[in-house]
Amino acid sequence: MSKSLVIDKKINKFNKIIKIEGDKSLSIRCVLLASQADGKSTIKNLLKSDDVLSTIKCLKKLGVKIKQYRNTYEIFGLGLNGFRYKKNLALDAGNSGTLGRLIMGLLVHSDKKIKIIGDESLSKRDFQRVIDPLQKFGAIFKSRSGKLPIHISGTKKPVPISYFEKKGSAQCKSAVMFAALNTEGVTKIKAKQSRNHSELLFKHLKLPIKTKRRKNIDFIEVCGIKKIGSFNYTIPSDISSSAFFIVLTVLSKNSKLKIKNVNINPSRDGVIKILKMMNVQITFKNIKIYKGEKIADIIVKSTSSLKSINCPVHLNSSAIDEFLIIFLVAAKAKGVSYFKGLLELNQKESPRLKWGSKILNLMGIKTVLTNDAIKIFGNPNLKIDKKIVIKDYLKDHRVFMTSVIAGLTFGGKWTIHDKDSIKTSFPSFLKILDKIKK
Repeated sequence: MSKSLVIDKKINKFNKIIKIEGDKSLSIRCVLLASQADGKSTIKNLLKSDDVLSTIKCLKKLGVKIKQYRNTYEIFGLGLNGFRYKKNLALDAGNSGTLGRLIMGLLVHSDKKIKIIGDESLSKRDFQRVIDPLQKFGAIFKSRSGKLPIHISGTKKPVPISYFEKKGSAQCKSAVMFAALNTEGVTKIKAKQSRNHSELLFKHLKLPIKTKRRKNIDFIEVCGIKKIGSFNYTIPSDISSSAFFIVLTVLSKNSKLKIKNVNINPSRDGVIKILKMMNVQITFKNIKIYKGEKIADIIVKSTSSLKSINCPVHLNSSAIDEFLIIFLVAAKAKGVSYFKGLLELNQKESPRLKWGSKILNLMGIKTVLTNDAIKIFGNPNLKIDKKIVIKDYLKDHRVFMTSVIAGLTFGGKWTIHDKDSIKTSFPSFLKILDKIKK
């Protein structure tokens, strides 16, 4: 029987300061690169979610020694191509597409066959998008229709490639960048603009990378190397997790919230740009650059007069994980909001575009849905006084958290199943929510 959460009253006004857990994208990338470094790397404020813990378990299976001291992880890297492969080795990526795809880039040189598996949700997601470029390095992949489980047989001499990433997927781009490190030569990547954490980490670690941008296309060159130096890194707070509390504040009455030390990387801050276009009051304080990443405290206030939006497509890639929660703001905005070019949303843990529409419909909001777009007919006076049940959503953590915010701000009696789904990305979500309520 799945654990469920019942919400039967709206949140009271609040004025709080909170801190969010470490950025998930950076946590996974830092751990994977530390495994390839020579010697001990130290990572602080690592997100302790199931996705990150799955990454650590996979690396331990590959012979990497990892120690934890409270909020600090020590990772004893084995160097490039230093993994210790055992026969019949299976690596479980759990629910993490980032782990499943990125680690494949590090396995193109495995000298034994490796099997990658995942949970029910991950096993339905597309891995062919990563297999296609990675097999050009010389590795052999076997799968059924590009889905998990996948068998990888590496090559002793991976060759550099040229690759055009057309989907705006940072996971595909990063997997190729990781594989390129172990080649002799230069891998050239032409990629539709997406989050650039991997590029910034490469530059911070002084890895041989060149980048330039023309319009919304990134041109990246990665040269193969022999060695990565160990490093120390403190992970900033996750903007995707912060977005739920930003919207909670926006939709609540007479409330104010400060979220400390959040990663506002311009390739990830689409949610901020979109909400500002909808008349939301958001300001940044204590802005600084930390090892290439832009960090700030976020201050947000309740907003009574929200505007509808015809969301610019160029913001999609920098807000792809936040659209479910953005849809809630559109539900209370005056007028019709239109979001298009969102086919990638249905390639996530659940078909999120469909689930976004379903949640709004259950709330009493009219939507028009296509395979890659949604129109939301906002109702500034919406009040819910009925029962709403959210279940059978493939345990998608963002569906759960979006439903919680909807229940606390719009009213009604909500029963939201699969409470443990938050362990995937944001284990402390409900604890932080309790602090805000007090």
